[in-house]
Amino acid sequence: MDNDTLTGDGRITELESRLAFQDDLIEELNSIVGKQQVQLNRLEASLNVIAEKFRGVESQGASGADNPQEETPPHY
Repeated sequence: MDNDTLTGDGRITELESRLAFQDDLIEELNSIVGKQQVQLNRLEASLNVIAEKFRGVESQGASGADNPQEETPPHY
């Protein structure tokens, strides 16, 4: 509707309708952001576990014997 043609009650009704739509949209977006935060927290925890495992593998490889770069290839 064109706001220029609305008067009195029509303008109020239009504003109430827009406000209700915006309230619903804000609630929906808030819910989505909350779910994404939970997912980000889980992903961060998983990444930390993987990083710790990687650090452990790196430190084991640095001991020398288990380092594949220093192994003699099987064909020698």
